[in-house]
Amino acid sequence: MNQLNFNHLYYFWQICKSGSVTVAAEVLSLTPQTITGQIKTLEERLQGKLFRRQGRGLVPTELGQLVFRYADRMFTLGQEMLDIVNYRKESHLLLDVGVADALSKQLVSKVLETAVVAEEKIHLRCFESTHEMLLEQLSQHKLDMIISDCSIDPTQQEGLFSVKLGECPISFWSTQPLTEHAFPACLETRPLLIPGRRSMLGRKILNWITTQGLQVEILGEFDDAALMKAFGARQKAIFVAPLLEISHQEGIYEVGQLDAVSEEYHILFAERMIQHPAVQRLCHADFSGLFPRQSTDEKKPA
Repeated sequence: MNQLNFNHLYYFWQICKSGSVTVAAEVLSLTPQTITGQIKTLEERLQGKLFRRQGRGLVPTELGQLVFRYADRMFTLGQEMLDIVNYRKESHLLLDVGVADALSKQLVSKVLETAVVAEEKIHLRCFESTHEMLLEQLSQHKLDMIISDCSIDPTQQEGLFSVKLGECPISFWSTQPLTEHAFPACLETRPLLIPGRRSMLGRKILNWITTQGLQVEILGEFDDAALMKAFGARQKAIFVAPLLEISHQEGIYEVGQLDAVSEEYHILFAERMIQHPAVQRLCHADFSGLFPRQSTDEKKPA
């Protein structure tokens, strides 16, 4: 077999991603007839059909699926290479960061301060969503890094790394002091607001409530920590927040601290970002002043 024409392979890759010759043609600024002709040439080179009709669209054949897996790896690696070259050449280093919405924005902002230094021009773009959505975008190279309350298993997420920054003690809070019952029984006397059960912290708290045998009234679950705090203050409900975020605020009283539950902070990033200066600073920074319960990294790249 002669050397492949990588332009033909790229056209094939675009059709697989879009499921349509017409859409691929628009992306590539070519006519559908041109692309169809090039795909036929590629099929002759590979000695087999790459697509079959399904409804109004195209889906890869068994051969097409095999070719796509290799093409996808090739062109994804090529994009990663360009990303690395570009952020080294641009006057501003671009850093797209996803932030899990359940995390304390006050603590996240302090983490991001470590990534940004005065002598280095960094263009920071932050996006907020759930851990699952952010991880999907990171896997698709739409984000450079995630700050989340969950780590990842590197054996199941090839090419992704996770570094634990630290963990923060969690407490229950109220705008009124609760003196009639001791903690944690006092949680049964007021409506309770907790992080959404899609978050790691939310699941930990629900599990803790169950193990304590408490009969609580959960008024609401919130993915956004700031919204939970604001709503809790207005509803005279008990809400959850990191100890470091609330401890010095007037008019808010600590109901009780969870010794068995803490909020973890991890950064997740793709292999291509290992040498990015901002990621390097975060991986090697000492956050013991921000997170009293500092622990060792779960997974640090070499």
